[in-house]
Amino acid sequence: PVFAGMNGSAIENFSCLIYNVSLMNCTWQAGRNAPGDTQYFLYWQNSRSDDDAVECELYVKDKNGRNTGCRFPNVKIGTEKAYFLVNGSSKESLIQFYDEYIQLYKIEILTPPLNVTVNCTRDSAGCIITWQPPLTSHVENFECFQYEIRLQNK
Repeated sequence: PVFAGMNGSAIENFSCLIYNVSLMNCTWQAGRNAPGDTQYFLYWQNSRSDDDAVECELYVKDKNGRNTGCRFPNVKIGTEKAYFLVNGSSKESLIQFYDEYIQLYKIEILTPPLNVTVNCTRDSAGCIITWQPPLTSHVENFECFQYEIRLQNK
């Protein structure tokens, strides 16, 4: 496809992470060839059933006041891919847009397991370690989780 705008003016290194169940952070860098007055705007759509993409409300800015990230406070992880679009504007030239589809569950950083307890006995029975699954907004089958325990002698 042919994209309008100066080559190298679109954002680079776009990345999003979800943490603490529903907080999403997206970051990017200005395009290498973007004019100094370029400002970027992020729009996203959680699923095709949403009517329109919505613009970021909490931009993160660099020291020059350019938008280089966004915070989303109440994200729900759905089954469809979410659509992200970052376009830019400049008085000097047209700016290329960047877009990407992302499966939100793949970018979630899970909270640690809850209520971890360790009960050890003096005899050869050893220790019993128990825990509950981490908090998550979308996993319904907790048998999907796999855990790894690392024991260190101290």
